[in-house]
Amino acid sequence: MFRSDSAAHGPVAPRLVPGGGNSSHPTIYVQPRRLTAVERTAKRALDIAGALTFFAVFGPIYLVVALCVLISMGRPVHFWQNRLGAGGQRFRFYKFRSMLQNSEEVLDEFLSRNDMARTEWDTFQKLEKDPRITPVGQFIRKLSLDELPQFWNVLKGDMSLVGPRPCMERQRSLYGKSWAHYCEMRPGITGLWQVSGRNRLPYAKRVELDAEYVNNWSLWLDIKILLKTVGAVVTGDGSR
Repeated sequence: MFRSDSAAHGPVAPRLVPGGGNSSHPTIYVQPRRLTAVERTAKRALDIAGALTFFAVFGPIYLVVALCVLISMGRPVHFWQNRLGAGGQRFRFYKFRSMLQNSEEVLDEFLSRNDMARTEWDTFQKLEKDPRITPVGQFIRKLSLDELPQFWNVLKGDMSLVGPRPCMERQRSLYGKSWAHYCEMRPGITGLWQVSGRNRLPYAKRVELDAEYVNNWSLWLDIKILLKTVGAVVTGDGSR
């Protein structure tokens, strides 16, 4: 039912950097904001209520997407991949399959013969024209329907409705000083990155937005991001 697609890389510890990324500023110690027990309980309650509401209301859509993937691409309908969550712990991250079975080999071969695509990948960790994605996969990605299985991750407690985007193990080193911020929260189905331009933004900006979210968290901020996510999904803003 599920396909595994993962790669392991060595850990990279958080580090200190000049304040604001500007060499004219003195070096500062960046400490992530930590939620209180009451705040964590409130956030978790919102997650559970939101995930259960999704399956109660949109369960038929989930089944239709699964059927479309099965008919167009065959089994498996889902795939899973190791991602890093709260505290840097690994968890199984679920999505509807949108790529070819041999996606990693296709990507490696494509990047090896296309310098412009390599530059785009290094900057965004995404490709505008990704050779791995099938036509049906492209459609469900455009509407973010491939993300629906992550509501299972929310119910399991691996993820939150709102938080930093789940990080691949090979992307850990890209977080640098902000890794401690990432580890403070469960990763989210949506977040500041998704409602601020998403794939139009370089990966460094995604890291910055993740840290900003952690340091400015409130339950009201989560609700605002969820509302903005609806608009981003409807318009397809920043999706690839």
